[in-house]
Amino acid sequence: MRQFLAVFAFFGFLQTSQVAAQNGPVVIELYTSQGCSSCPPADAMLHDLAKRDDVIALALHVDYWDYIGWADIFAQPEFTARQHAYARAANSATVYTPQMIIGGVDHVIGSRPVQVMDVMQAHRRKGNPVAVTMTRNGDQVQINATPGGSGDYVVQLVRYKPEETVAIRRGENAGRNLRYANIVTSWNVIERWDGLAPLSLMTQAAGDDPVVVIIQQASNGPIMGAAQLR
Repeated sequence: MRQFLAVFAFFGFLQTSQVAAQNGPVVIELYTSQGCSSCPPADAMLHDLAKRDDVIALALHVDYWDYIGWADIFAQPEFTARQHAYARAANSATVYTPQMIIGGVDHVIGSRPVQVMDVMQAHRRKGNPVAVTMTRNGDQVQINATPGGSGDYVVQLVRYKPEETVAIRRGENAGRNLRYANIVTSWNVIERWDGLAPLSLMTQAAGDDPVVVIIQQASNGPIMGAAQLR
């Protein structure tokens, strides 16, 4: 009963609080797999988070559960490598699904909505050190960012599919039709930045899929700022 009330409270908040944070959106990365029976509740939560203006919710599908009967059609080894890099940065020996990494620093079990909400709210109150803006002109995107202080930062371009439903035929979720949101298709470093002068760069972003820019301390450190064009 207590778990039900917690989940109800979480989704009630999603319905009533859609005000964007003044200091930029909070980036939430969900590491998930179609072959993981514990993942559908976290996938559903990310679907609701994706509707918010103060959050950039991204689903990165990993491939290390593919051997148990169903190969995740969205999985990429690069996303598994990114999750392992976060584990190394946190001095952790293991990775798991569903895992949410919030702001590049906080690791939360993705099926715990109250904990996710608490951590997300803490990041909203703190805000992002760097303000990022984007404008699009055809296949070109102009990226601008305010100085963030001296550091070693990576500017990353992320593309995703907003939504897709998959019929799972084998494995732990066999027989289920599961809906996925904000499915990351590519995640590339496009620039290194020292954070001292304002950033201004133009990059290619062909196609209609949404575009996300994330500025992060190198080696999977804290996320300094982010923006998206849906």
